[in-house]
Amino acid sequence: MRTGLSIFLLSFLLTACNSADNQAETHEFKAGVSVIVLGNVQDAGSPHIACEKSCCTELSEKEAFNRLVSCLGLVDFELEDSYLFDASPDLTQQLKLLQDFSDFETEIPTGVFLTHAHIGHYTGLMYFGREAVSADSVPVYVMPGMQQFLESNGPWDQLVNLGNIKLKGLDTTGLTLNKNIRVTPICVPHRDEYSETVGFLIDGPNKTLLFIPDIDKWDKWIYKIETLIENVDYALIDGTFYDNEELPNRDMSEIPHPFVIESMALFQDLPAEEKNKVWFIHFNHTNPLLDQNSSATKEVEKLGFNVARLGDTFQL
Repeated sequence: MRTGLSIFLLSFLLTACNSADNQAETHEFKAGVSVIVLGNVQDAGSPHIACEKSCCTELSEKEAFNRLVSCLGLVDFELEDSYLFDASPDLTQQLKLLQDFSDFETEIPTGVFLTHAHIGHYTGLMYFGREAVSADSVPVYVMPGMQQFLESNGPWDQLVNLGNIKLKGLDTTGLTLNKNIRVTPICVPHRDEYSETVGFLIDGPNKTLLFIPDIDKWDKWIYKIETLIENVDYALIDGTFYDNEELPNRDMSEIPHPFVIESMALFQDLPAEEKNKVWFIHFNHTNPLLDQNSSATKEVEKLGFNVARLGDTFQL
């Protein structure tokens, strides 16, 4: 029997789930390989702790309930494999959404890929532990620095020592998960206090998706983001802050991200079909793009770009 939470989330998903291919019906994605957005908010979520701004205080209960931290689900319907990209603090809700989308018997994913050691991207691993589901050897794919961090610090080392998770080392050559899916990490410049940071290139049978939820600035990268966009079908990229005005009491240089307005300016000369590949994700609670009806959202869409929302689905 579904819980009330699962029923609510499933109801929302079925009504809000849009595809990247002209909003096709959800059932069209129940074959092949698909990626589903399971959250689009920056690490600390929305509503944000101790936030007294209208962006948090004026949220309706439904709006607040559906604002989950950035995470993607990857489903191979043919082979009945499912993967998470990042283990957010909202992992329990997101696994129920992923199971509802896949219709697979188990809620536990085939594996989890981690981008880096900031709180919104790995702390959901705690739910695989003995205090929760006490999972059996869930594969967690990590780069070397992330592996060392998890093996050397509690409570994460307990997950490893008890066999709740099984760490699988990654390098930038990538790996083939099965006959339909290949995943390649791409190192990105970010605040690497505890681990390196990567994005992921996900190759399906027919299409490719780039996932870069966190990066400092595009010009700090050895790659040209425009070239990467040209060579993929979908690019879900860092949209943490819309502009420089969101956090007047913080030094934005301490938390660098490419502002959405900077990215749109960088991409302004791309052909329309290239702009349409871009989906901004990983929004700070102050980011007006979280509001589907904001002038910022309308401007992004007017310029030919997209805003990733819970339930958006991409067939690979």
